Amino acid sequence: MSDDVNPDDRPGPSDNGRDNSNSPTGPPADPEDVSPGDDLGSDVDVGPGADYDPDEEENLLGGLEIETTSDIEVPDRLVDQVIGQDHARDIILKAAKQRRHVMMIGSPGTGKSMLAKAMSQLLPREELQDILVYHNPDDGNEPKVRTVPAGKGEQIVEAHKEEARKRNQMRSFLMWIIIAVVFGYSLLIAQQLLLGILAAGVIYLAFRYSSRGSDAMIPNLLVNNAGRQTAPFEDATGAHAGALLGDVRHDPFQSGGMETPSHDRVEAGAIHKANKGVLFVDEINTLDIRSQQKLMTAIQEGKFSITGQSERSSGAMVQTEPVPTDFVMVAAGNLDAMENMHPALRSRIKGYGYEVYMDDTIEDTPEMRRKYARFVAQEVTKDGRLPHFNKDALEEVILEAQRRSGRKGHLTLELRNLGGLVRVAGDIARAEDAPETTREHVLQAKRRSRSIEQQLADDYIERRKDYELNVNQGEVVGRVNGLAVMGEDSGIVMPVMAEVTPSQGPGEVIATGKLQEIAMEAVQNVSAIIKKFSDEDISEKDIHIQFVQSYEGVEGDSASVTVATAVISALENVPVEQNIAMTGSLSVRGDVLPVGGVTHKIEAAAKAGLDRVIIPAANEQDVMIEDEYKDMVEIIPVTHISEVLEVALAGEPEKDSLVDRLKNITGSALDRQVGRSGSPSPQ
Repeated sequence: MSDDVNPDDRPGPSDNGRDNSNSPTGPPADPEDVSPGDDLGSDVDVGPGADYDPDEEENLLGGLEIETTSDIEVPDRLVDQVIGQDHARDIILKAAKQRRHVMMIGSPGTGKSMLAKAMSQLLPREELQDILVYHNPDDGNEPKVRTVPAGKGEQIVEAHKEEARKRNQMRSFLMWIIIAVVFGYSLLIAQQLLLGILAAGVIYLAFRYSSRGSDAMIPNLLVNNAGRQTAPFEDATGAHAGALLGDVRHDPFQSGGMETPSHDRVEAGAIHKANKGVLFVDEINTLDIRSQQKLMTAIQEGKFSITGQSERSSGAMVQTEPVPTDFVMVAAGNLDAMENMHPALRSRIKGYGYEVYMDDTIEDTPEMRRKYARFVAQEVTKDGRLPHFNKDALEEVILEAQRRSGRKGHLTLELRNLGGLVRVAGDIARAEDAPETTREHVLQAKRRSRSIEQQLADDYIERRKDYELNVNQGEVVGRVNGLAVMGEDSGIVMPVMAEVTPSQGPGEVIATGKLQEIAMEAVQNVSAIIKKFSDEDISEKDIHIQFVQSYEGVEGDSASVTVATAVISALENVPVEQNIAMTGSLSVRGDVLPVGGVTHKIEAAAKAGLDRVIIPAANEQDVMIEDEYKDMVEIIPVTHISEVLEVALAGEPEKDSLVDRLKNITGSALDRQVGRSGSPSPQ
């Protein structure tokens, strides 16, 4: 919470921490009535037949006593439905009140678009405007622009249409009288039927041509906000220049009285439709530089003229008067979005607004568990076709949220993926005509909703079994079963092999397997450890390291321990137990540091038939493997490379000598147990 929160304003014990004013049934409230410090959406309201038991707060539902998600009330406002992201939610409230721009950076599925929509609900709708484009009699290629209060635009257009209709009726009446007189004269007096027909045709075309002038006086309703209950929300993600900045349609008939008036060909862009509302652009870096520059101009000036975006189109000749673009900009993206973003545009947002980093996880508390139960209720209500989740199914979803966080005592905030699990489970229950979604449906959904990476990893493991590429028994010199991750939720066993050969020149370390920069640096760090303790003179030796079947390459440093073990085994000619897999980063002093994805890596080792897994001791608290794998593997936490060697190497006399030598060289490094309280590093 921000520092300006007044503790006296928080709900007290007498109302059970519930502020019903934050769950309105009517239209969205004016942001003036909402304090940025309000803990919106933090309380989970239950309906009749349900209860909350403070004594049971430590259970998976945070003390909620419910039968199904139908007992949980879903707030009307989006800002109340946001789970976690307290800092971002406070920023959105402040930005809505002060009309500030916001840039939200974070992982996909953490609620960026939902917060942007929530912001549009908080902006005052009394300021909404309709925008009209009129024909300019002085210069047809520069249409005039007029703004009126929302709802007035339709009335003005209808009034002009009615006036034009009356004029056309009078013209038609006069035209038919003249045609009748001319036709009667030519038939009865001049007795020239053909001449009468030609004269009538000329008169008809003349009147029709002249009537186009009156049609051109009808304005074009460019932006219509009539009947809108909230401020506009325009999602311009990936929009091309015309959709973002507005366009003027090409007119193939530019003469002869058949052309469409220029003001009728003008089309609003997202920046104009978002006037007095919110313009949301996700993956802001995907907009080309010229569009970003023009977007910056629209933000700075608060207005932007519309012209044809194609230089070869007749629309490029038309340029309207400036059209209002008084919107609040909400830019979003991943961390790489800032790299290709126009510096001036980012400066404009930062100078007149806020930058927010979205959290990936949140602390696992009873309050948050209640929110996650409400999240499931929200997803079921939003879909409208899914059976409600019973208590056991809710608990399984919350367990999955714990697993996906990758951190002990935390819950994931990548709720889009978690919502996908809820929908798949509901679909399974619906296909079975089940009255409610059960835990078994959620377990089936977890198997069915595996990511592409997880499906590939499982297929990869099966193929290796078919070709006997997995080695999970015996002892081999210079070969270690390493562990890696594919994507974000898929573990895989990746063997690492090492060989030491005489060098033709100065000795070097040669690593293959599509190593990225961080992985290559990790290999160099390993070579420093080897030089420190090895009795071998490696200045005249080449050390070859192979990441076997690394199709996608190796990005992080989590294979450092694996590489070090393989190289030391090859140098000292001491075999490695093949029923062991390992993961961990390594400092140049031999300390084993934490890495990410340990849960998925351990499960991959279990699937491959390996008996033991070595992990950094600092990651021990992050292990949340599925029940089916708990009895399949033994997890061994370590803090130093000497502990790894003691477990992994075979051949007692040689191993003991090697480990003792390493301990003597590293001295007190083992006593420090570096990294026990560290946070996971990137894989």
